[in-house]
Amino acid sequence: MVFASLEFLTLFLPIFFLCYLLTPQRWRNLTLLIGSWVFFTWWTPKYLILLIGLTSLAFGAALAIEHCRSSVWRTRIMALAIILNVMCLCWYKYANMLARSLLDILHYQGAAGFAWESVVLPIGLSFTVLHAISYLVDVRRGVVRAQTNFIAFSAYMAMFGHLIAGPIVRYKIIDKELRERKFIAHDFAMGVRRFMVGFSVKVLIADILSPLVAQIFSSAQPSFVDAWVGCIAYTLQLYFDFAGYSSMAIGLGLMLGFYFQENFNHPYLATSIQDFWRRWHMTLSGWLRDYLYIALGGSRHGRWFTYRNLMLTMAIGGLWHGGESWNFLIWGIIHGSALCIERMCVERGLSLPDFASRCLTLLVVMLAWTVFRADGFSAACSMWAGQAGLHAWAMSDALTLSLRPEIWWAAGLGLVCAIYPATVWARTGVPGFRSAWWRNLWPVLSFFYALAVLSGQSSRPFLYFQF
Repeated sequence: MVFASLEFLTLFLPIFFLCYLLTPQRWRNLTLLIGSWVFFTWWTPKYLILLIGLTSLAFGAALAIEHCRSSVWRTRIMALAIILNVMCLCWYKYANMLARSLLDILHYQGAAGFAWESVVLPIGLSFTVLHAISYLVDVRRGVVRAQTNFIAFSAYMAMFGHLIAGPIVRYKIIDKELRERKFIAHDFAMGVRRFMVGFSVKVLIADILSPLVAQIFSSAQPSFVDAWVGCIAYTLQLYFDFAGYSSMAIGLGLMLGFYFQENFNHPYLATSIQDFWRRWHMTLSGWLRDYLYIALGGSRHGRWFTYRNLMLTMAIGGLWHGGESWNFLIWGIIHGSALCIERMCVERGLSLPDFASRCLTLLVVMLAWTVFRADGFSAACSMWAGQAGLHAWAMSDALTLSLRPEIWWAAGLGLVCAIYPATVWARTGVPGFRSAWWRNLWPVLSFFYALAVLSGQSSRPFLYFQF
């Protein structure tokens, strides 16, 4: 069950909100927890025990940290709990990749292989571990008090609005709302609006571009035009898929009385890679900065240690995204290298005009998305070769036949949505569309149109579910 599915929109969500609104205030965390566990078990019932186990580990470790008088032992308890979380994540996320790599090495050397049964990654495990780590570290640092109510803490860890693909919600952000929150009609209405907008861009842009992206990235030797059409399409698909999910999650949070952080701020208008990471998946980039980069030493120990920490942070961040391929590690190294190069240029007083800087940043981001999306490093190299014009130049017949009118509309709408914030109209308002009634009506119209489109096709999981 995904947010952009008829079973979620017409079955789970109405029943859940009916139960939630009828529940007395003091018991709403329990209703939220039960609803979240039902949502989780709809996907993979057998992994509910794992979720409860990790939740219990973080809950108990935080209480032990807070009640322990020895600073050394507080750190040891935190470290042990974090290590157990990371070990669990590594097993489910990287066991398959490491086993396949070892089998490839044995095959290359002519040695006998071994039988391996693939390990299935439970949904939401990556974000569950990140939430647990940030909570434990914040308790150890004294930023928050350890939660003493297991139901409230479990509701935070399992909250279906952000459990699967973020945004990453730190405990300190919603600590107050977990203890006391009220139903506010205006916030509920704003949450519904955010949810409808996110659903619309997911279905009407990301999902329509999905078959085109899959076709081009499965091509053995894409031409120059094919490769760049595929790269642009995936750049738009990934943004509107993930930003759409984040908008739906933020909307659900508002409907429940929680105020989640924004996760995107027009990232494709960034003037540098550093600026890109201030705008893209902002809750993840903030997490990497506060709990990894700073923990490694940040920029406190000189230039070369700073470069090292940047590379390690981005490499680990890239590896976190997936365990099916080493491509994600390469993607992280590309971004880490770009951050180091930018820092060197700034130190030497080198800069580009604003427009050129934006174009160069977008080019680096798109070339990195190529390896992020490709099925293996050889496929990424083939796409890069196509983007360099090493295969052919003209659009292939297969792509020509695939570019149906709705794909052109989706791509055009996506580009307008991505570029519009930089235009004069974004600051002054589009003539004819400034009235409040239109601003309130268009999300409803787009939502029902997207719902009609969805009813005629199977729902597609959000791209970030696999991470």
